Amino acid sequence: MPNDPALLDRHDRAILDILAGEGRIAVAELARRIGLSKTPTLARLKRLEEAGVITGYRAMLNPIRLGLAHVAFVEVRLSDTREAALRAFNAAVRAIPEIEECHMIAGGFDYLLKVRTADMARYREVMAVRLSALPHVANTSTYVAMEAVKDAGLARPG
Repeated sequence: MPNDPALLDRHDRAILDILAGEGRIAVAELARRIGLSKTPTLARLKRLEEAGVITGYRAMLNPIRLGLAHVAFVEVRLSDTREAALRAFNAAVRAIPEIEECHMIAGGFDYLLKVRTADMARYREVMAVRLSALPHVANTSTYVAMEAVKDAGLARPG
C-alpha cells in the first residue's frame, strides 16, 4: 500500500477509527462492526500494519491518576539552528522523560515542548536542572495549562 491516504477505502477507515478508540477490540467484533467477515478484516489489519498505517498498540494511561497533573508548554529558542545543533538538541530532549512531546516549530521560536510533572515545584526542578541544560538553548518561555479541553493522549470517555 503506497503512502496515499486516498487508497484507504471505507472499511480501512472504519477499522482505523474503531482502533483509535478501542485498541483491544477482538477481531471478530471489529469485523462485525465494519460489516466484513473475520478473515478479510484480519487481512486488512495486517496490510495496514505492514504499510505502517498502524504503527502499534498501547495502553492509554491517565496521567492525573499517576500523579502527573501539571502540564506546561515551553517555547524554546536555540542559539544555533545548524543541523548538528538540532540533532544534539533532539537527542537530549528524547532522554528527558518529563518531556511528553517536542515539536520543531516554524515561527518566532524553534521548539515547543509539552512537559508533564506532578506539580509546579517538580516542574521548576526539571526546568532548572534539565531543560535549561539542553544543548544550544538561548531562552525559554513557559505556559502552564489550566485545563485540558481536548487531549488525544487521554482515553475517550466511555
